[in-house]
Amino acid sequence: VLAWVGSSGPLSNAADVDGVTTLRQPGSTLKPFLYAQALAERRITAASLLEDSDTQIQTSGGLYIPQNYDRQFKGWVSARTALGASLNVPAVRTLVMVSPDAFHKQLVRLGLPLKESGDYYGYSLALGSAEVPLLHLTNAYRALANGGTTSPTTLTRTNKPAARAAALDPGAAFIVGDILSDPLARARTFGTDSVLATRYWTAVKTGTSKDMRDNWALGWSQRYTVGVWVGNASGAAMHDVSGTSGAAPIWAAVMQQLHTRTPSVAPLPPAGLTAQRVRFGAQLEAARSEWFLPGTAQESFAINSIAENDPSTPG
Repeated sequence: VLAWVGSSGPLSNAADVDGVTTLRQPGSTLKPFLYAQALAERRITAASLLEDSDTQIQTSGGLYIPQNYDRQFKGWVSARTALGASLNVPAVRTLVMVSPDAFHKQLVRLGLPLKESGDYYGYSLALGSAEVPLLHLTNAYRALANGGTTSPTTLTRTNKPAARAAALDPGAAFIVGDILSDPLARARTFGTDSVLATRYWTAVKTGTSKDMRDNWALGWSQRYTVGVWVGNASGAAMHDVSGTSGAAPIWAAVMQQLHTRTPSVAPLPPAGLTAQRVRFGAQLEAARSEWFLPGTAQESFAINSIAENDPSTPG
């Protein structure tokens, strides 16, 4: 850890509350780990189509009806767009494929100290219903930056290498990082010129918890991982402050300071990944080059009803 700011000090009404170690709901910042797990399990690819529409999921506690942040739906979108634009409904549909219990185990492998079981959180776990500390969440993002390997944080410099453990598939971690660094992937929600767009390579994800009590921005460059939480120490809700307007400008300012004289370039893909040109039926998305894990590459993606109506588009 190179820098630790737990509060605004004398400007805070609760200066002794350390925001770095306090448990808070992470909102959408858990989504990258969910998509990485779904990719690694070959349930989806970055180009797979997911439906962003009104849905009701039957649970033991009744119907779970997820909503997007803007209360609107985008229809069929690729997993790249779903993650980059932080759409809630496709994330919940992805968790249905993975299961809350399996996702819970994945988060624990990444070092997140979840107090309850996956079944306790249910499908809301995809949208960050669990509480985690900023320190542990930032370290989990460091695992994404380090090709899926995790190690404990330390407050002192040491020549002894920390014990590392594999927590994520390296190919899936790379693809998620590629998505989170893609301005076009986040354009549907954030536009193409948001505060998240840096002039050097970075991958970043924002999050906002229920009632805007917490907002986050976590991401990494070639050398640094930076995590930001913004909120009231009392847990009181904020007004019209989201991850994009609250935490993201701080994240961008810290990254800019770190890279004033230090470049950051995109990582090289791990062995086995394939770059494949893909196209989408009914022009759902523009044709592009996409990354695939071994054995998952394909050239075209379409919905059955679209494919049946468009003979030029394979299913």
